[in-house]
Amino acid sequence: MNDTSAVLAFDMGASSGRALIGEIIQQEKGEPGLLKITEIHRFPNTPVQFGNYLHWNIAALFQEVKNGIQKAFQSGYTPESYGMDTWGVDFGLIDRNGELVGIPYHYRDTQTIGMVEKTCAQVGRERLFDESGLAFMPFNTIYQLHAMVEASSPKLDIADKLLLTPDLLHYFLTGQQICEFTMATTTQLYHVKDRRWNTQLIEELGLDPSLFIDPVEPGTIIGQIQDSVCQELDVPAIHAIAVASHDTASAVVAVPADSPVFAYLVCGTWSLLGTELSEPLIHPDVLELGFSNEGGAYGTFQLLKNIMGLWILQECKRQWDREGEGYTFGDLVELAEGAQHFRSFIDPDDLRFMNPPDMTAAIQNYCRETEQPVPHSKGDIVRCILESLALRYREVLERIEQLTGNQYAGLHMVGGGIQNELLCQFTANALGRPVWAGPVEASAIGNMLVQFIANGTLKSREEGIELVKKSFPIVSFDPYSTEQWNEAFAKYSGITRGLRSG
Repeated sequence: MNDTSAVLAFDMGASSGRALIGEIIQQEKGEPGLLKITEIHRFPNTPVQFGNYLHWNIAALFQEVKNGIQKAFQSGYTPESYGMDTWGVDFGLIDRNGELVGIPYHYRDTQTIGMVEKTCAQVGRERLFDESGLAFMPFNTIYQLHAMVEASSPKLDIADKLLLTPDLLHYFLTGQQICEFTMATTTQLYHVKDRRWNTQLIEELGLDPSLFIDPVEPGTIIGQIQDSVCQELDVPAIHAIAVASHDTASAVVAVPADSPVFAYLVCGTWSLLGTELSEPLIHPDVLELGFSNEGGAYGTFQLLKNIMGLWILQECKRQWDREGEGYTFGDLVELAEGAQHFRSFIDPDDLRFMNPPDMTAAIQNYCRETEQPVPHSKGDIVRCILESLALRYREVLERIEQLTGNQYAGLHMVGGGIQNELLCQFTANALGRPVWAGPVEASAIGNMLVQFIANGTLKSREEGIELVKKSFPIVSFDPYSTEQWNEAFAKYSGITRGLRSG
């Protein structure tokens, strides 16, 4: 591993996490280096139900992070640093002795039911958007905390600091308490215009502003892994770097766009479709259409829409697995390819698909209620999901163009979901413009790029993007059957119109 620079990236999603090594390997003299990524550890991220509440198994996650660090060195790598990106909004509370208070709640926990309405009634819907820039997603940190206030949770009485998930894991490793900017903006308690915590709002909700640590920018060096952890793992100390810790923000860092004006889709359990701006777009139309302004790396904001994404398909597969059906995702896509097209559509963002006990029944009930043919075969159900997602992507992209005044030649799709090539092709067809798919490991790569820039190995984000373009394949999907997809879009819009405002 001579003539290489290496970093360690932890990329955690809602269902699994990975530890990956990123190496910039120098080529022949005069040739630019290439980024090589190697997965060295993968682990499940399985929530745990305790009584009425759904929690993250944070102790197991931390152990897996330690396992990843140990495996990196045991495998012969010598990373200069590590970075951590995770899903947004969730948090742990730390008491004045520095210990974790309770077990962090999972964003799909039911305690937040009704809290959006209650919070908006208390502080005002328009004001809440104007100050936070965020859409009213029921799992946002603000609603979790408001639910705890309403329940008179004793955890809040003894809490000294709030640490969002990646910051919590950094704290366990380094002993340093920080808050990273991109994560802070997912809470709906950050004032995006004033670039600070919204102290007045925090107090109005019955919370203590001292819980919240002033955010640091992506690329900030946090400190080193503390001695006790190094001794336990028998590894040398390496630096922790606060990357763009929200996985969406990390993924956008790695989008291989040729222009600063581009549209992207981070495709996985969730689909995040958006564009990068230099300032948050705070406008009544953004509020009305349900878009969010989330923090990005290097002084940017992401105007984006959360779309339910491949969660719907994943839940169907999980259900079929429990029933003894041994289908892989590849099998299910093959069944969908052979199914009748444009038979039934769902609104992927209907809240009935958030966390139902039976996802296939939820899909069938939606189709029944909207007087469409009810899909029963697995191929029909999967095709319904994929076509509906592609059409929803078109709807959201057109609304982004309406909001920004920009026109996009095509869509960059990144993330694990692009391995579903049928979805990529459906998306190109629905948009009537090309889709450029890749890289798959966008969040991890963005994590690595921020580390390399912080370490001085790369000079800038632009240099990082060129590295991505040279190092990873980008697959183009050109649209076809656009007339039929235009007709399908009109049908889809007629079915979903009036059932939601976003």
